[in-house]
Amino acid sequence: MRKDDPRVAAYGDVDELNAALGVVLAHSSDAGLNRFLKHVQRDLFALGAQLADPRARIGKKRAKAAFAPALVRSLENEIDARQAKMEPLRAFILPGGSPVGAFLHLARAACRRAERSIVALARDAPVDPVLLAYVNRLSDLLFVLARYHNQKSGQPEDRW
Repeated sequence: MRKDDPRVAAYGDVDELNAALGVVLAHSSDAGLNRFLKHVQRDLFALGAQLADPRARIGKKRAKAAFAPALVRSLENEIDARQAKMEPLRAFILPGGSPVGAFLHLARAACRRAERSIVALARDAPVDPVLLAYVNRLSDLLFVLARYHNQKSGQPEDRW
């Protein structure tokens, strides 16, 4: 398969997202956030494995590569839990804040790119809609986590 194939681009972008989460983990001392992000990293490995498998067989052969709608719901639950502890967003904010908050914003941007790559792949090849839903919700969660972490760190949001 060529390096510029949409499938390679999609799982490559997911790999970049996973590496960005590794940077967050390298800088974060928040045990709860770190535990959660390590689960997300494992989910992203499974997601990447599914994207790399044009015959869609890996999820059936290996339980750790399976992807269920419950994973999407868990992200939505995390979003709701964090948003309940923050003021509603009433303006656009600039990415930044604390180092961990800024790295979470960077991971969100990488997640959006991965989502666009998966959408591009889905134009020409079947892609499980759960994978796309997961990446979509993950990007929203990473935005919420960046805001939440900055709030916990006492970093004000820089409004645009």
